Amino acid sequence: MTALVLNEEQQMLKDTAKRFLSESAPVSQLRALRDSRDETGFSRELWQSMVEMGFVGTLIPEELGGAQFGYVGMGQVSEQVGRNLTASPLISTAVGGVAALLLAGSSEQQQALLPQVADGSLLLALAVDEAPRPAPNRVATRLQAADGGYLLNGRKTFVVDGHVADKLIVSARSEGAEGDQAGISLLLVDRTAPGVSVERTIMADSRNAAIVSFDGVKVAANDLLGGAGQAWSALELTLDVVNAQLAGELLGMSLEVFERTVAYLQERKQFGVALSTFQALQHRCAHLFSELELVKSAVLKAQMALDAGEAEAAQWVSLAKAKACEVAELATNEAVQMHGGMGMTDEFDIGLFMKRARSVQALFGDYRYHANRFAALRGY
Repeated sequence: MTALVLNEEQQMLKDTAKRFLSESAPVSQLRALRDSRDETGFSRELWQSMVEMGFVGTLIPEELGGAQFGYVGMGQVSEQVGRNLTASPLISTAVGGVAALLLAGSSEQQQALLPQVADGSLLLALAVDEAPRPAPNRVATRLQAADGGYLLNGRKTFVVDGHVADKLIVSARSEGAEGDQAGISLLLVDRTAPGVSVERTIMADSRNAAIVSFDGVKVAANDLLGGAGQAWSALELTLDVVNAQLAGELLGMSLEVFERTVAYLQERKQFGVALSTFQALQHRCAHLFSELELVKSAVLKAQMALDAGEAEAAQWVSLAKAKACEVAELATNEAVQMHGGMGMTDEFDIGLFMKRARSVQALFGDYRYHANRFAALRGY
């Protein structure tokens, strides 16, 4: 069994991401974006800096302008993104978009688009959800053959960064009934194409998603990723890649709020005694610490399994996302409570971590979704 530890290069990437994001994209930057209700929802200058640091190309092959550093490598960046609540299109473009192109795209599509992602000139977004709760196989959006190409009709919700993406990667049904895995296609659609309408929505965590509607949108045959109706396996694996990184982001948030809470308990005094000396609070912190150690192992195992192409990678991903969701909820709830009344105010950052955690928990499957999926994959 492979040891659940980072190698020297992965540790260096983690240290680099930690220094860069804490200095260039701290929580205060998210506050500024929130208070200004910035239409983009992130700093384009920061995104270009992340490109120059190599973070955006972490999953992209070297011959296409990336670093090809793997899912564990990207996981170290995702963890630091969580620690700093960094707002960027990393998950939508550099993770989800890149994964879909690598897993389903042709060599021509990869050569045309991935270098643009690596240099920061192309933003992507996954448009796969249609219901209030994630169900990637429940696709009602239709793709019909017409005049040597296709016509696309339907509606997608919770499209992260969909309001600014240059291209959308859309799941649509070529055949079969809603709920079938067979018959699902993936295709590239320009956000500004005729028939595409985008409604920006500001989420509880101050980030941006979009509701995207397609009304008779013309799609060329060479804009399909893979064969028509044959994209389910690629879509499922793409979502596993995304969820492994979201689990890493949740881990980063959980670690940060835990450390901030312990520091607060050591500083805050009640009746002249530091709160950190209260045994009941010590027990709660010890319990949370042990849960965080479990999440660290689960997340790293999931990312390693994806890198190795293990047959059971999907199980490890759902285990990691489910556990990360559970512990992030515990960590943020405990942080608010242990900060007392101050934890409920905007003066402290704890509430911002709680809001972001709830959004990430729900994105592409929450605790219940992934616990159920894990059980099903294990044969229960």
